[in-house]
Amino acid sequence: MNANELTIAEARDALAGGELSAVDLTMACLTAIDAGTPLNAFVHATPEIALDQARAADARRGADAGALNGIPLGIKDLFCTKGVASQAASNILKGFKPEYESTVTSKLFEAGAVMLGKLNMDEFAMGSSNETSCYGDAVNPWKVDDRRLTPGGSSGGSAAAVAADLCLGATGTDTGGSIRQPAAFTGIVGIKPTYGRVSRWGIVAFASSLDQAGPMTKSVRDAAILLGAMAGHDPKDSTSADIPVPDFEAALTGDIRGKKIGIPREYRMDGMPAEIEALWARGREMLADAGAEIVDISLPHTKYALPAYYVIAPAEASSNLARYDGVRYGHRARLGQGDGIVDMYEKTRAEGFGKEVQRRVMIGTYVLSAGFYDAYYNRARKVRALIKRDFDEAFAAGVDAILTPATPSSAFGLGEMAEADPVAMYLNDVFTVTVNLAGLPGISVPVGVDAKGLPLGLQLIGRPWDEAGLLNHAHVLERAAGFVEKPRKWW
Repeated sequence: MNANELTIAEARDALAGGELSAVDLTMACLTAIDAGTPLNAFVHATPEIALDQARAADARRGADAGALNGIPLGIKDLFCTKGVASQAASNILKGFKPEYESTVTSKLFEAGAVMLGKLNMDEFAMGSSNETSCYGDAVNPWKVDDRRLTPGGSSGGSAAAVAADLCLGATGTDTGGSIRQPAAFTGIVGIKPTYGRVSRWGIVAFASSLDQAGPMTKSVRDAAILLGAMAGHDPKDSTSADIPVPDFEAALTGDIRGKKIGIPREYRMDGMPAEIEALWARGREMLADAGAEIVDISLPHTKYALPAYYVIAPAEASSNLARYDGVRYGHRARLGQGDGIVDMYEKTRAEGFGKEVQRRVMIGTYVLSAGFYDAYYNRARKVRALIKRDFDEAFAAGVDAILTPATPSSAFGLGEMAEADPVAMYLNDVFTVTVNLAGLPGISVPVGVDAKGLPLGLQLIGRPWDEAGLLNHAHVLERAAGFVEKPRKWW
């Protein structure tokens, strides 16, 4: 096994035991990144920074070393990294190199992590297939025919990089499923923590009441280790919760006897593929075999989640993206004689924003406009409150976690859906957006493959602030499923 194929937990033990140096581990990943160019996962490689950090990790090995000392990670292009291009995969931020470090990357570096570079994503995190990026499509390392498959989105580069062993783990962000859907499409683990568990400071904003950063890893144990380093209160983020961060790894006892797992009847969608239905049934059996009690529950407002999400998220995006005007940083359009400031705004945004971002900004501006604010935005906020209440009632009735499919299908071909029908693309988020609207933690675990041989995931949804319990349920599911398949190397 090459060093880059190790899990974070395995590499940590090998580094601590002196069987491996951080420099060797980092070099193995950098070599894999060079070979992985066809995947288009890494868009800004930082080998010099990585090797400097690896040498520093080797120098401080021992009792004082952090939880991630010497562990090479990929960072989604949405996280601001000091002196390193942070474009959110948008032409409007071309050339932008922040003068500051996001709280998440600061915490990872404090824990001793090594940054291999920045990862591809959908522009401003708007997309479910990584096809809206200014860097071009990221490609799923899984391949079953002559098509190039999507790794999912918006954290598609993160998912592809982890699945292809280009890094040991990666950061992602999740606004409506952007960690969990790509994790399911690539056969890895991805957790979206409770809203407020991880600081959003220094992460380029899409929809501020929904965005949450989280880890994308090769195993549930790795997710627990990485989340422990990312989480914590941050006074620079007013939505960050001042709640102690438990030892998530220590919570992985593998014992869920007597726990109640809810199965929401509303997640049985019309036309759901038989393979997804069968996988869900298998998941229920695996958790029941581990001693959990399976109960049917109702989340009656689920059917309104997608419409509510696609009002609230674009509304917040139109507000957040108003700052990209060509005045202070990023791209500025060339102006003709006689052009005024309004012309500069219009030309800059027309050139800098891609089609999907323009579409969502226009939807958002429309639903916030004077005549439609109550009809759309306010109504969507009320529906959001009802969706959250559904979950609150289920948890109040004693449910410990909720099991659902992660995605309505396995990975589809690049180009098959994006241009044809943007609304059909939005349906990829059908099982995931409720979790963001309610601010809950959710995790995708790879459980099997479909008839074509492509990975499929199941989603577990946890109580607010109970990532520890959620990770333990996921650990049990992962162990029972025994998913060990890896993509065959074609790149």
